[in-house]
Amino acid sequence: MNDTQPIRMIDQPHKIGFRPAMDYLIDKRAIQFPDSQEFKTLTQKVKWIKHQSLMKLPELLEQAESQLQANGIQVHWAETTLEAQQIIHGIIKDQDADLLVKGKSMVSEEIHLNQYLQDKNIDALETDMGEFIVQLAGEAPSHIIMPAIHKSKQDIAELFQQKLGVDYTEDVDELIHIGRTELRGAFEKARVGLSGVNFIAADTGTLCLIENEGNGRLSTTAPDVHVAITGIEKVITHLSDIPTLIRSLTRSATGQPITTYVNWISSPRKPGEKDGPKAVHLVLLDNGRSELYQKEQQQLSLACIRCGACMNHCPVYTRIGGLAYQTTYPGPIGKVLSPHLKSLPATPDHPKISALCGACNTVCPAGIPLTDLLLDHRNSATDTSVIESMVWKFWSVLNRSPRIYNGLMSWVLRLYPILPKFMGGWTKHRKAPDLSSKTLHDRVRHYQAQQDRSSK
Repeated sequence: MNDTQPIRMIDQPHKIGFRPAMDYLIDKRAIQFPDSQEFKTLTQKVKWIKHQSLMKLPELLEQAESQLQANGIQVHWAETTLEAQQIIHGIIKDQDADLLVKGKSMVSEEIHLNQYLQDKNIDALETDMGEFIVQLAGEAPSHIIMPAIHKSKQDIAELFQQKLGVDYTEDVDELIHIGRTELRGAFEKARVGLSGVNFIAADTGTLCLIENEGNGRLSTTAPDVHVAITGIEKVITHLSDIPTLIRSLTRSATGQPITTYVNWISSPRKPGEKDGPKAVHLVLLDNGRSELYQKEQQQLSLACIRCGACMNHCPVYTRIGGLAYQTTYPGPIGKVLSPHLKSLPATPDHPKISALCGACNTVCPAGIPLTDLLLDHRNSATDTSVIESMVWKFWSVLNRSPRIYNGLMSWVLRLYPILPKFMGGWTKHRKAPDLSSKTLHDRVRHYQAQQDRSSK
């Protein structure tokens, strides 16, 4: 992946179906929150739970490690992506395995685990259907909840025909059956399975994983060894807080009151139990999160519960698609997080590609002020010269003083016929806009006068 990640537009075929897909998700979420006050109340609860957990994050991580180890779960700390890659590779190597079955995990995407293991001659097979599709296509996920949302059923039919050697079909149920048939044998052969983690309860040492397909449960129970990987910000104070988070996450993400599977993992298989892994490992990834934690305002982004609602409602994401960002996390939350995970110079366009319309703020179930954080990034990324600073100060004075503004604009209006000659490329290929004969203030006064006359 390049050091700098420019924003790129999605291609035309993907654009055709992208808007309806976003509208579908928006509508499903709206059905789950018919009462706006209920959403606000739930958001306040989620915000409080995450805020309280972040306030004492270092202590909670130590408590979680102690409780997890007491439960028989082995805890590994990874400061960098390379450390995380090496830890997971070491676990697989200890099992003398050459196949890893993966449940959905955006953090594993963040550390580029598949490519790393491939270079070590280990197959990492995605078992989430969306992830499986984009892996076959040689692409990255375009959405944190629905990785293949940019693919049409025709795209998938052609892909399966080419890669799996099956007959072409656009029947969605048949396509799902083909994918599951292909994956089923891998669960039986794999000695190691990997998953993400939605939440970690510090008080009980419990890992919570929610999903809809059952592949997460198979990845965590069928192989002898389960490796879970997540960011350090996923720890929560109490197990009793997690149902509130799930209720908000699932309704915001997929418009469901609850997902099909809610997995609670608290230990490896115990004596007398007939299923479950013989060993469970948890990899806690930092990768810039500790540095982010030190920044009072930007720290708020660590409250994200990865629902994807901000993406679904973002006009920019809908226009360009998730692949355009060239980073693991796209959309509004991605534009906030990626500069921390990669650096601002490596993601120069991300903070700027936003309409700042506030749609993401409105639907965020954790109450994260995403537009404020984007503006903070913009300020940090701006290297203002002395001349530019003086220009903006003049602009500020100009717009706060009606007398100066009106005096200057009168000269602008007089000179406007010749100004386009000095506007460079803007008027080279387009006609300069015509100025209105009346100002906005004049129009408002005229409208008010008409209203007054009509009311008499």
